[in-house]
Amino acid sequence: MSSTYTTKPCPEIAIIGGGLAGLTLLLTLHRRGVPATVYERDPDFAARAHLGGTLDLGYTNGQRALRENGLEAAFNALSRPEGEELKIYDAAGALLVHHPAPAAPKAPEECRPEIDRTTLRKLLLDACPAGSIKWGHALASVRALGGGRHALTFANGAEATCDVLVGADGAHSLVRALVSPGVKPAYTGVNGLEISLAPAVAGNAALADVVAEIGKGSMFALGKNRILASQVNGDGRVRTYAFFRAPKEWAVPNGDADAARAALLEVYAGWAPWLRALVEHADAAAVYPRPLYVLPVGHRWAHVSGATVLGDAAHLMSPFSGAGANLAMLDALELGLALVEVVVQGKGQSVADIDAAVAEWEERMWAMAGRVAQVSGDNLEAFVNENAPGSAIERFQSLMEGEEREG
Repeated sequence: MSSTYTTKPCPEIAIIGGGLAGLTLLLTLHRRGVPATVYERDPDFAARAHLGGTLDLGYTNGQRALRENGLEAAFNALSRPEGEELKIYDAAGALLVHHPAPAAPKAPEECRPEIDRTTLRKLLLDACPAGSIKWGHALASVRALGGGRHALTFANGAEATCDVLVGADGAHSLVRALVSPGVKPAYTGVNGLEISLAPAVAGNAALADVVAEIGKGSMFALGKNRILASQVNGDGRVRTYAFFRAPKEWAVPNGDADAARAALLEVYAGWAPWLRALVEHADAAAVYPRPLYVLPVGHRWAHVSGATVLGDAAHLMSPFSGAGANLAMLDALELGLALVEVVVQGKGQSVADIDAAVAEWEERMWAMAGRVAQVSGDNLEAFVNENAPGSAIERFQSLMEGEEREG
């Protein structure tokens, strides 16, 4: 696809945040001849390359965003169809549900192969023009200038102005405060930690049985108001998310891996030895707090001229629908296409034209995000529940028998 569609001047588009949503939007615009700039708070890509588990991308959302930006072949080469395997256990380590990865290739639209978040972000980053990403630019403030324009000030002292401001800046979005003032994520009642087995440890013969129980994809072990959710990453690391009902103040001393292990072993007292081994052998350098916060289901706002938000900034939800990355990438693709239609394809470039296109996109985004957020919330309640694993199995079976998964 040609990178130059028009010689007409384009609006200045500022994207706050260089995660999956921000990079997808930048790439969508760039490939269609519309320049934009991403402002990312991290000093470089490596700053968060160690974070993030594995993602299953849907054909109509995350994969679509890659497909329509020329990255389908690269994704297929990097993704892992075997990661679709799923196992559910009880706290005693008894296998309750096993969905193996498909033995034979399925139709593309039926596949949700896994890819590590870091690998996916690097794939997008490498396809974007390097000069369009400004690292080390943490947004400090936004000021409306009128006519849809905004002035941006960054923590490093830099300043910029833009005609279109897009907040792809995650759960604690500063741009969201501009479009939806007063709305902040609420605590779900579920707290926890992310831990992991380092690749070398996971490959140790002494833990072979543990890794075999997990399988090649995702594993959920469920007990009363507690869950251990493990994923096998492409580099052999086994990430585990320990979630349980607890006050939002629950925490372990920052950087104290021994205290984290001890706290989790107390939470999961009486669980099967192989499940507790995931805690006992956790990488001391990779323990991260993971309290779960969400935005209200159906969160929406009155359109603000020249500004919007997408991804977690717009519809933060629990990870129990596996939809966050998919929705973020779909948001970015569809917003990018809407802007291209206005800017490039002869439908006007006035403030009113751009606002109308963005407002129409927001309506579509809100509708889907609201539906998926409701499912995500229901899943969280079923999986971290007084009656788990029974409540989770019942919920899982109803989802399998229901309509095609959205998000």
